[in-house]
This record gives sequence, C-alpha cells and structure tokens, in this order.
Amino acid sequence: MAEKTVEEMLREENIPDTDTTSAEAEAGQGQDPETAAEDKDTEENIAAEAASAEEADAEAEDAETDADVGAEDAGEDTDEASGEEKKGFFKRKKGDKEKKALKEKIDSLEDRVKRQMAEFDNFRKRTDKEKQQMFSMGERNVIEKMLPIVDNFERGLAAVPEEEKTSALASGMEMVYRQLVKQLEDLGVTPIEAVGQEFDPNLHNAVMQVESEEYPSGTVAQELQKGYKYHDAVIRYSMVAVVQ
Repeated sequence: MAEKTVEEMLREENIPDTDTTSAEAEAGQGQDPETAAEDKDTEENIAAEAASAEEADAEAEDAETDADVGAEDAGEDTDEASGEEKKGFFKRKKGDKEKKALKEKIDSLEDRVKRQMAEFDNFRKRTDKEKQQMFSMGERNVIEKMLPIVDNFERGLAAVPEEEKTSALASGMEMVYRQLVKQLEDLGVTPIEAVGQEFDPNLHNAVMQVESEEYPSGTVAQELQKGYKYHDAVIRYSMVAVVQ
C-alpha cells in the first residue's frame, strides 16, 4: 500500500497547508487568542492523525511480510515432507532389491551345499562298495589257494587203512582237517552238492560220461573234485562224471 503524505491528507480533508496557515497566522498577528488556540489544536490533531496513518501502514506491511514468510515456511515444510517421502520410497525400494539379491544368493548356496552333500554320499557309498569288493577279492584269492590243501587232507584221510584210523597220526590229520573246514565255513565257503544231483552247468564241470544203473541219464554219478561256493558265487566248479 502506498503511503499518503501529509499534504495529500490535508488536501483530502480540505484543510489548508500548515505553512500557509502559519503564514496567515504570522500575517494576522492581530487575531484573538481563542482563534489562535483553535488553530494550534487543529494542527496537532492533523499531525496525530498522520502519525496514526503511518503506524497503520507500517503494521499492514509487517502483517503482509509475516504472511509471506509463513507461506514460504509452509512451502518449505511441504517440500521437505515430499523430499522425505521420496527418499523413504527409494530407500525402501533399494532395501527390497538387497533382500531379494540376498535371498537368491542364500538359495544358490543351499542348492550347492545339497549337491555337494549328495555327491559326497554317492562317493562314500561307491568307496565302501569298492572296498568290500577288494576285500572279497582278496579273501577269495586266499580261499582258492587253501582249497587244494583241503583236497590233500581228504585224499590223505581216504588213503588211511581202516585199522589205522584210530592212530595218533590219523586222528591229528582229522582234527586239522575239521578245523580248516570250520574256518572256511565261517568265511562263507560251502561245498557244492554233486553226486545224485541233476547236472547243472552253472555248478558242475562235466569231464566224462559214464554208464550207471543207479542214476538216470543226465545225473551226476561221480565227483572227481569237490566244488565250492563263496557266499552265493561259485569259487570252484565241481569236476564230475555224468550218466550218459
């Protein structure tokens, strides 16, 4: 709001200028005291009104300035709130991406650990199986070398005359033979039945054919060498003679 000067206010009130009034007062020194006092009061009232108008204008300008400052502060608060909201949104979005990436990494590591555990379990089973096969192979080789010893004991005992079977030598041979057979049985070695059984190429090795009135054709009539099985596998085939 534009400030009004004292002259404009006096002009609006149709009051003569103070300078003019003063001049008139000086010119008219012969004016009575009452008129002079009234003129002085009028001048003081005009000055007071002018001061009041100036104060009112100053207060209005201060109010407008405060309103503008308040509006600016409100705008700044709104901008700050909007900035905080945007910042929180981007921060939350970034946090979600980090959580997703971390979860994917954890899932990948879990899958890798499971695969390695499965591979290790397969390796352990395969190793145990190979160890068992190697042990069985070594045990089988030892048994194969012991079987001829058993054969010799059987031939020796069969060659002992009937009257000498109670001798110390024959009794000692019998005891050693039985102990050896017992150890083989504990290892899983069992003899293959041959005489009187139908010929089986999976168990018997036919080396000759004979005639027999006791057994039908295709039956094992004689066992030339005893065969053995190690668990369920044939470690040595029975050498037999089959009825033709």
